[in-house]
Amino acid sequence: MDSFKTSPPQETKLHFLDYWRIIRIRKAIIITVFLITAIIATAVTFILPESYASTTRIIVEPDVRDISFGEDVSVSHATYDPYFLQTTYELIQSQAVLSNVVSALNLNTEWGKKYFNGETLKTTEAIEFLKRRMHLDTVRNTKYLTITVYSEDKNDAARLANAVAEAYQGYRLQQRQGLTSKSIDVLETQFQSDVEQIQSLQTNVDDLRKTLSIVDTDPNSISPTPTLTQEALQRYTDQQIEGEKNYKQLQTRLMELQGYSTDKLRDVLPTVANDSALSGLLDKLNEAKQRFVVLTNDYNPNNNIAVGRVKSEIDELNNEVDDRVAGIMAGLDSDVKSQKAALDTITNSVEEAKSKDQAEYLRGMPYWEKKRELESKWDFHKALAAKIATEKLGLEIPSTSMVQITDPATPGDAPVKPNKTLNIALGLVFGLVMGIGLAFFIEYLDTSVKTIDDVERAFQAPVLGVIPQNVGFLADEGTESTHAEAYRVLRTNLLFSRKDNKLNSMVVVSAGAGEGKSTTALNLATVFAHTGQRVLLVDSDLRRPTLHKMLRVSNNVGLTNYLLKQNSLAEVIQTTSVPLLDFMASGKLPNSSMGVLGSLPMKDMIGELKQRYDFIFFDSPPILGVSDASILASEVDMVLQVIQYRRYPQPMNIRAKQMIEKVGGNFAGIVLNNINVSQDESYYYYTGYYHDYSSRGEDEQPVAARDPNTPDDPDGGDIKQKY
Repeated sequence: MDSFKTSPPQETKLHFLDYWRIIRIRKAIIITVFLITAIIATAVTFILPESYASTTRIIVEPDVRDISFGEDVSVSHATYDPYFLQTTYELIQSQAVLSNVVSALNLNTEWGKKYFNGETLKTTEAIEFLKRRMHLDTVRNTKYLTITVYSEDKNDAARLANAVAEAYQGYRLQQRQGLTSKSIDVLETQFQSDVEQIQSLQTNVDDLRKTLSIVDTDPNSISPTPTLTQEALQRYTDQQIEGEKNYKQLQTRLMELQGYSTDKLRDVLPTVANDSALSGLLDKLNEAKQRFVVLTNDYNPNNNIAVGRVKSEIDELNNEVDDRVAGIMAGLDSDVKSQKAALDTITNSVEEAKSKDQAEYLRGMPYWEKKRELESKWDFHKALAAKIATEKLGLEIPSTSMVQITDPATPGDAPVKPNKTLNIALGLVFGLVMGIGLAFFIEYLDTSVKTIDDVERAFQAPVLGVIPQNVGFLADEGTESTHAEAYRVLRTNLLFSRKDNKLNSMVVVSAGAGEGKSTTALNLATVFAHTGQRVLLVDSDLRRPTLHKMLRVSNNVGLTNYLLKQNSLAEVIQTTSVPLLDFMASGKLPNSSMGVLGSLPMKDMIGELKQRYDFIFFDSPPILGVSDASILASEVDMVLQVIQYRRYPQPMNIRAKQMIEKVGGNFAGIVLNNINVSQDESYYYYTGYYHDYSSRGEDEQPVAARDPNTPDDPDGGDIKQKY
C-alpha cells in the first residue's frame, strides 16, 4: 500500500466550547477591531455637524375642483390609484418642482456662498443638493405625505420644507389651469367650426323641403307625420283583432252546424241561434204529433177525417220548420261573410295607411335625414357651449383641494443628526461583530494544528507530549521547573511507546524550520540523563547547527569530522554541564561532503554508539527541506516528530509524517510544542499538573546507573502519569 495514503479524517462537529476557545485565542484581534471601530464611530459621530429636521404634512388628491360640474362629479368618485403616491414622490423630487424652490429661495447663490466657496451653483446642482437633504414618507393607510428637510440651521430647515410643499401645490395648480386653458381653446375652436356646419346644414334642409314639397308643421319633428296617429293605429289594431276573433268563432260554428242532419239541426239550432220563430214552430209540431198519437189510438187512421187533418197539419209544420232551419243557416252564413268583409275592410284601411306613410317617408327621406343630422349637430353644439361655460367658470374656482398643507413645518427644538447614542451603540455592536467575524474567518483560513484532537484525527498517531511556550534549556531553568515536568511526561510516554527495549536511538524531526525540534531534542536528552542513564546528543543538522550554541561548546570538530575520517570518535564527543549527557557537534561541513549522513561510516557509527550509550538523540534539519532528515529516519530506531502549535498547515505536517513512513522510519509519535496554555484551556489537563507537582517541592533523585533495557522509571511512580 502506498505510504502516502492516509485514512480520511473523521468529520467533526464544533461544540460551544470550541467557539469559546476560538474567541479566547483570537481575543486580541477581536478587541483590536472592536476598539478601532468604536473609536472611529465615536470620532465620526462627534466630528459630523449637527443637523435639524423640519417636517410638513400635506394631503394629496387626484385633480378635482372644489366645486364639480358635469363630468367632474364622476371623477371625484373614481377608484383610488395605488400608484398615485409613488408618482407623487417622484414628482415632488423632479426638476419641474424643485427648480421653483431653488429659484424662489435663490439657493444657487445662497448655497454657493455657504458650502462651495462662493461659487454660484447650477440649478441642477442645487436640486441634487436639496434632494440629498430631503426625505419623503407616507402615513400608512392615509393620503398624507410628509416632507422632511435637514439643515444645520433649524429655521432654514423649516423654510425649505414649507417651500417644497408650496412649490408642489403651485405646480399642481398651474398644471391644472394650463390644461384647462388649453381645453377651452380647443373647445372654442370646435364651437366656431360647428356654427359653420350648422348654417350649411340648415340651408340644405330648407332647399330639400322646397324641392320635395315636404309639409313639416312641427319644427321639432325629425320624421313625417303619419296618416294614422298612434292612437288610431292602436284602435284599428284592436278592432282587427276583435273582428278576426269573431269571424273565426262564427266560421267554426257554421261549419259545425253544416255537418249536422236536418233532425239534428232542429234540436241544436234553438240553443245556438236563439230563434223564437223556430222554437214556436217546434212547439206546435210537438203538440200536433201528440194529438196525432191520441187520435190514432182511438180511431182508424185511414177512415177518420180528424186524423187526416192532424197529419196534414204535421206535414205543413215540418215544411215550415225546414224552411226556418234553412233560413237560419242562410243567416249564419251571411253573418260569417259580413264579418269577413268588415275584417277585410279594416285590414285594407290599415295597410293602405301604412303604404301611404311609407311612400311619403321614402319620398321625403333625404329631407328628414338632413334634419336629423341638423338636430344632432344642434344638440352637440349646445352641450359644447355648456362645457365651455363650465370650464371657464371652473378656471376661476381654485383647485387647492388637490394639495392641502395641513401641518406647516416649524423649526425643531433639538438636532436630530447625528444620533450620538445610536451611532456609538451601533459602532460598538458592529465592531464586536466584525471582530468576532474576522476572528472566525482567520480561524477558518488557519489550517495549522490547533488541538490534540486535530493531530490524532489527521495524523492517526499518538501525541506523546505537550510542551508549553517559552521553554529554554532545562539545565539553565533547573530540574524542578514546570517545563522539566512536561519533558518528563514526554520521556515516560516515549519509553512506554517502545515495542523493544533495545530501541535506544531516535531522531527528532519537524516539517519546517523553527518548530523547536533542537530544543526538544536537547531537553529530552537532559531529562533522560537526569534519570542516571548515559545519553548522547548528536547535532546532525548539518545545514543550520544550533545545539552547540545552547550548550555553549565548540563546533570546531564533530560529526562531519568523524565521518570524513579526520578525527576519532573519542575526539568528536564532548562532555556537557549536565552529568551523563555527552554531545557530538555537527562539525565543519566541507562542500564535497553533502551526502555523509547516508554513508556506511554513519551506519557503523550509529551501531557503535548504541553499544556505548543508553540513549542516543539526533537533531536533524526540516524533513521537507532537505534529504538529511529522511536518511536519518531510515537509520535510527525511532522517529519523533515535533509540531509547533499554530505554525504550519496540517497538510505540511502530514506530508512530513508520510515522508518518514515512506523511508521506513519507525514513527514513535508526535510532540506538540510551544502551546499557549493561558489562551487554550483545552491543554490545561496536559500541563496543569506540572504546577501542582513543582509546588509540592518534591525533589527528583537521579539514579547513577541502571539497566537500559528496563523501562521502569526510577522517579517513583511518574512513569504511570501518561499524557
